[in-house]
Amino acid sequence: MNRRDFLRLTAASTTAFLLPGCASASQRSVSKLPDHPNVLFIAIDDLNDWIGCLGGHPDAKTPNLDRLAQRGVLFTNAHCSAPACNPSRASLMTGILPSTSGVYHNPDPWRKSPALSNAITIPQHFMAHGYTAVGGGKIYHGSFPDPPSWQNYFPSQQKNKPDDPMPPNRPLNGIPKTSHFDWGPVDVPDSEMGDSQVADWAIGQLRKQHDKPFFIACGFFRPHLPWYVPQKYFDMFPPDKVTLPNVNENDLDDVPLLGKKMAKPQGDHKKVIEHKQWRKAVQAYLASISFVDSCVGRVLDAFDKSPYADNTMIILWSDHGWHLGEKLHWRKFSLWEEATHNVLMAVVPGVTKPNRRCPRPVNMVDIYPTLIELCGLTAKPELEGKSLVPLLKNPKAKWERPALTTHGRNNHSLRSERFRYIRYSDGTEELYDHNNDELEWKNLADNPKYTRIKKQLAKWLPEKNIPDVPKTKARK
Repeated sequence: MNRRDFLRLTAASTTAFLLPGCASASQRSVSKLPDHPNVLFIAIDDLNDWIGCLGGHPDAKTPNLDRLAQRGVLFTNAHCSAPACNPSRASLMTGILPSTSGVYHNPDPWRKSPALSNAITIPQHFMAHGYTAVGGGKIYHGSFPDPPSWQNYFPSQQKNKPDDPMPPNRPLNGIPKTSHFDWGPVDVPDSEMGDSQVADWAIGQLRKQHDKPFFIACGFFRPHLPWYVPQKYFDMFPPDKVTLPNVNENDLDDVPLLGKKMAKPQGDHKKVIEHKQWRKAVQAYLASISFVDSCVGRVLDAFDKSPYADNTMIILWSDHGWHLGEKLHWRKFSLWEEATHNVLMAVVPGVTKPNRRCPRPVNMVDIYPTLIELCGLTAKPELEGKSLVPLLKNPKAKWERPALTTHGRNNHSLRSERFRYIRYSDGTEELYDHNNDELEWKNLADNPKYTRIKKQLAKWLPEKNIPDVPKTKARK
């Protein structure tokens, strides 16, 4: 069974019932939204659709993410602005597309972009309207924290991510010269993990007495590499029983040269196969997801016990997806479904209803204008996203715009409900029909039958593609 088939089979069941303890929390969504509601803003790094409510992998165990999704609207067709941490997060937090900013890759210092040097980020806009804005963990890319965005930050304004314990005798997977492309258990309690410390910090914020509306940003690092989490999470997924991705060994035969260069099949994929690590890698990624799910669960439990549960919206997102062998590719850094498809869910008192799934193609750049509308802030015409409020109210409302993802200058993907269209900087193309080819195995771009479809999608390509911001050496 492939990942999309599983999604179809689980879609009905995940919305047909509430997990234990969720009913009262879901019923809160009928209460009136205050004029200036609080915001709990949860980010998860490198999380693809391998979670229960999205059905991306049949072995996933994510009860806490699933219960949050059941409380409000789950966007089943959400996509990142860029399939890399820095450009995705810079775009989300400023509301400006990579093609406008020139921030296309992780080493691009986003505040040095002419379009972003004076950009007002989401938390800055909230602070200008009387909110307290604090953050912890990974919200911006590690190399480029943004102190002006926050009044306080954990662990600090300069170091946004707590340290994680590192196992001895690395690499654990036996693959040499791969830096942090490694996985295996660490012999520590959850409390020693950086994400657990971020969860503790967020819980502390929810227990505080706040005399002003707040914007609390909580950024979790896992399942970013290296996949080092406590042993108990690995034990949940015996490697001999994990389901491997459904992969076509000839998948790149009809892919243009620039797409093949992004895939790098002779790189990570070859190493994983040669060292017989595929099952253990899938095990480790699933284990890392379950670990971060437990961190999310602790924050949700504290939220439910707090005095803010009735006047606070929760927005949870991941910055992009992740390949584990699909298209003979590993990591993000591509324009295919596995890399662009990410997690987005929203629970907004008085606006969203429980157990709603939205199939419309939306983008992370849409979050900023959505928050402005929900919280009654001053509009910002320069934002390039579109408010999702109509879809929060009616997940099947009309929505014409496809989701745009950019990876490098002039390399773009457009995802509609049915099609994915890719155009590379040299003019070569890919087109996939998700009604008949959910794994994107058959490139239809050269089929004249689809000329009209390509033309319709191409009108959404950005007209502006400014040069790259000069790069610096970036931390992970």
